[in-house]
Amino acid sequence: MTTEQLTDQIKKKKSFLCIGLDVDLNKIPKHLLDTEDPIFEFNKAIIDATHHLCVAYKPNTAFYEAYGIKGWKALEKTIQYLNKNHPDIFTIADAKRGDIGNTSTMYAKAFFEDLAFDSVTVAPYMGKDSVEPFLAFKNKHTILLALTSNAGAFDFQTKSIDGKELYKQVLETSKTYQNSENLMYVVGATKAEFFSDIRKIIPNSFLLVPGVGAQGGNLQEVCKYGMNDNVGLLINSSRGIIYASNQDDFAQAAANNAEALQQQMEEILNK
Repeated sequence: MTTEQLTDQIKKKKSFLCIGLDVDLNKIPKHLLDTEDPIFEFNKAIIDATHHLCVAYKPNTAFYEAYGIKGWKALEKTIQYLNKNHPDIFTIADAKRGDIGNTSTMYAKAFFEDLAFDSVTVAPYMGKDSVEPFLAFKNKHTILLALTSNAGAFDFQTKSIDGKELYKQVLETSKTYQNSENLMYVVGATKAEFFSDIRKIIPNSFLLVPGVGAQGGNLQEVCKYGMNDNVGLLINSSRGIIYASNQDDFAQAAANNAEALQQQMEEILNK
């Protein structure tokens, strides 16, 4: 999927919502545990109830890898279901990969070719030869971790080296990578005060923004400082949507919470 196609979907749906599919079997409705594939059945119900309200889905692969081959099969079925039934929706493998050379190429093939995701999250710590293999895939996107929403982000990401914060150096250096037009960036909603400086460095890039909802990020603040002429934001909510209820009405409850966010986004877009 191209960024132009993603922008068209944002305008069409009046939404820039991304829903995180982070499935914990201890949190899903108990009746699903009796099905052949509880993870997929949960995801399918969430997707069926919310696909008209969002433009992206983001499975965190750790929540699937934790269940071994069954979890990986559920992830495969989920992405196949999305690509078949909702090919207009942007898909993100939240895998946070980052290695060098052929290893990165193999990671990229796994997510872009085998699973057919539109994008994958990548850690930049090992430099360009850990990132450029992902960028080599046409119409696929590499979402680089820039400034994350966790408390530990301040351990390294905001520390100054030669008078400039590390996350700013990551942003500036990444612009020199081959096929850098395929880059997007993770910027946490809990760091809203940093968005103005980030937009000075990467004014046109899409930002994947976790942390709205359960982690306390403020949608209006993020949009005020982070939105560009093409919106340029994917606001992710995971727990606040998919675990709105653990009863039989879980899918409808998820849809209600997704719609509440979508309505806020529509108001912002209409201003």
